[in-house]
Amino acid sequence: MAEDKYNLKNPAVKRILQEVKEMQSNPSDDFMSLPIEENIFEWQFAINGPTDSEFEGGIYHGRIQLPAEYPFKPPSFMLLTPNGRFETNTKICLSISNHHPEHWQPSWSVRTALVALIAFMPTNPNGALGSLDYPKEERRVLAVKSREAAPRCGTPERQKLIDEIHEYMMSKAPPVPQASSPQYPEEHLTDKQGDAHEASQSAPAEASQEEVLTLPVTERVTEEPREVPLNANPVQNLPQVPDVGSSTQQLFHNSQQGLPQQADDRLFTWAAVGLTIAIVVLLLKKFMKANGHGAVFMDES
Repeated sequence: MAEDKYNLKNPAVKRILQEVKEMQSNPSDDFMSLPIEENIFEWQFAINGPTDSEFEGGIYHGRIQLPAEYPFKPPSFMLLTPNGRFETNTKICLSISNHHPEHWQPSWSVRTALVALIAFMPTNPNGALGSLDYPKEERRVLAVKSREAAPRCGTPERQKLIDEIHEYMMSKAPPVPQASSPQYPEEHLTDKQGDAHEASQSAPAEASQEEVLTLPVTERVTEEPREVPLNANPVQNLPQVPDVGSSTQQLFHNSQQGLPQQADDRLFTWAAVGLTIAIVVLLLKKFMKANGHGAVFMDES
């Protein structure tokens, strides 16, 4: 890298050269990033997909554009590898990118930004600019495909750097997790087939044994009604149900018997009333006679 063509007193240049040395002296297994030869403000990077996610095992390339005011202003990020989470060849919107300069801290670096980018991969996009929301199955397919070759981008010098970064990341990247499916050795499958064949052969014998075991139960069920004598009367032990017709006739007979009794009661009542009137008349005559009105009463009568 030709450092003599840059002003080493420039704060941005000094900071960038310092980060380049740190990246080369202390490389990470999760990412790699270096500036292109002709412009130290433009970096190429590659990150490993975060573990325990649909991106695991994938290698994702991208570009970083550092502003002239770096590190006092944030960089911009662009993905080059299809991934299903961010659009390619589009500046993505993150809290560490130039879309949100209010969140950027000058103490952050390219290394810090790449660590944050890996953490952002499995998060919900929430409709952010440059974000995608592919299904997990499609993202796994893209993760496998990302390992096949580095993306083609820019000049031969840039492509050479991309290929070197891809080769380094392939040496550090874990394998892509395969879909879990039960794998059985051939001998185990043969044993399972043999067990199934034996089970099919022993099935008739087991069925016949089951019939033998259930046969006495069937006989007992069929013999139980035979214990009842043929001349027995099963109705003897049943409760007597009253005859509705006979009850109705008895009620009508009782009502007919009650009619003369009701007539006698009426005659007795009238006789009692007449006797009471006669007694009242006699008492009234005696009262009038005692008061001197008896003659008049007798004449009028």
